[in-house]
Amino acid sequence: MERIICLIIGYAFGLFQTAYIYGKAHGVDIRQMGSGNAGTTNTLRVFGTKAGLIVFFGDVLKCAAAVTVVRFLYGSSEISYLLMIYAGAGAILGHNFPFYMHFRGGKGIAATAGLILALHPAFIPVGIVLFFTAFFTTHYVSLGSLLVYAGFLIELIVLGQTGVFGMSQGALYEMYAVGVFLTAMAYIKHRANIVRLLKGEERRTYLSKKSEL
Repeated sequence: MERIICLIIGYAFGLFQTAYIYGKAHGVDIRQMGSGNAGTTNTLRVFGTKAGLIVFFGDVLKCAAAVTVVRFLYGSSEISYLLMIYAGAGAILGHNFPFYMHFRGGKGIAATAGLILALHPAFIPVGIVLFFTAFFTTHYVSLGSLLVYAGFLIELIVLGQTGVFGMSQGALYEMYAVGVFLTAMAYIKHRANIVRLLKGEERRTYLSKKSEL
C-alpha cells in the first residue's frame, strides 16, 4: 500500500507540465511545435535558452518535491529509499503520460534529474559529468540523457550492494527493478533519437541560440 501511495504522490507532482504551461502562456501548444515533445529540449529549441532553463528547473523541482515529500512521510521506514524511488517513478510517469494531455507528455529526463538530486547526493557528480561531457563535446542532448540513465542504474546497484541505502537484499532487488524499468522506459522513449544517433542524423542543440525547427 505504501508503494501505491508513493506512486500516486509522484504522479500528482508529475502532472505539472512545465513545458505545456509555458507554451500556453505564450499562446502555443508546445506539442504542435518542433519535435512535438513537451519537455526541456523542445522548449529550448522553440523558445530559446531562458525558456529551456525555466522548463528544466520546473521539471526537476516537481520530481525532487515528490521525493522530498515521501522522505518526510516515510523517512523512518526501513525501506525509505525504495519508497522515494517509487515517488520519483510516479513523477516521471506523470510527466511522460499526463492523463489530461491524452498521455502525451515529455521524455522524463529533467524529471529524472530531480530524482537523482533528491534521492542521494552520491548520484549528483556522476550525472553531471556524464551529461555535460557528452553534451558539450557533441551537442546531442539525447546522448547525454541516455548516458545519465545508464550511469544512474549502474550507480544505483553499486551503492545498493555496498550498503549505502541500508535495506535488505529483497528491497534492494525491488529498487533495482524500478531502476531497470525507468531506464528501459527512457531508452524506449528515445528510440527515434537512438536511430538518428546511429545514422549520424541527430539534431544538435546549442544553448546560445534557438535551433532551427
